[in-house]
Amino acid sequence: MSGNIFPLFSIFSSYPQKKNMVGEFAALLTALLWSATSLLFSEAANRIGSLQLNINRLIFATLLLASTIILFRIDYHLSQNQFYYLGLSGIVGLVVGDSFLFKSYLYIGPRFAMLLMALSPGMASLLSYFFLGEVISPLGIFGMIITILGIALVVLEQKVGINSKYKITPYGLFLGIMGALGQAAGLILAKMAFNLGEINGFVATFIRIFSSVIIFFPIVLIFRKYKNPIQLYKKDLKALVFTFAGSIVGPFLGITFSLIAISHTKVGIASTLMSTMPIIMLPMMHFIYREKISLRGYIGAITAVAGIAILFLH
Repeated sequence: MSGNIFPLFSIFSSYPQKKNMVGEFAALLTALLWSATSLLFSEAANRIGSLQLNINRLIFATLLLASTIILFRIDYHLSQNQFYYLGLSGIVGLVVGDSFLFKSYLYIGPRFAMLLMALSPGMASLLSYFFLGEVISPLGIFGMIITILGIALVVLEQKVGINSKYKITPYGLFLGIMGALGQAAGLILAKMAFNLGEINGFVATFIRIFSSVIIFFPIVLIFRKYKNPIQLYKKDLKALVFTFAGSIVGPFLGITFSLIAISHTKVGIASTLMSTMPIIMLPMMHFIYREKISLRGYIGAITAVAGIAILFLH
């Protein structure tokens, strides 16, 4: 077994030669996986802290991916340029982009940070036009706009109270925008690697995550921001369960399917579909936490679904 793991992944190993909906479906599956991950990681972050969680999730994912590649003998022989683009993609997207995003949470809050992340598909489309020569049809652009409008309606569903601890500041907006740009640029760099030849999704994900670990981990060690995970998880086994489960669903599967998505469709389309997390999370929050969905939430969800349908038909 040299290239694929299960029959399900046989269509996911390389860049396709003909148009199909694999990329679009993979992007929606990515959004679903990341939505579940956010719930798992929110529980873990409350127990061990966001920085500790961020490092541990990358380490767990690296070990899971390495084990998968070795166990199933997946072909990991890539060109030097492919390694370069994937490694740089991990640093730009997972280290720089995520760092700006997490920092923006502290200033403008997660809701407005997520709203700014809706800029990422537009940024990705613009970058893909200049660096990859990808052109999206007018109908595709219309579908992206409709989808992002629906996402914005859902994200802005709840009004910020007068006593909210979050304030919209130029610095906070800058952090959020840089987070969106980092995500978009990371996807463009990954697509450059896929354009150079066949790459298995798990191998590509391993290179991206491992590159971010070797940059990120020494930094937190130098500044003594990383605590002994064994001692932390001995005190709280539930934190370990949430972290490990989230690492499987998110970095291990989620990032893999995000790369599958961009390798099978245009980056802007894939990025738009992957940004539908707030829509997918509505029913999750309703059934798990009994949160009520407002009329605006329903309208936003219907609008986003209409946009998604246009993207599939474009």
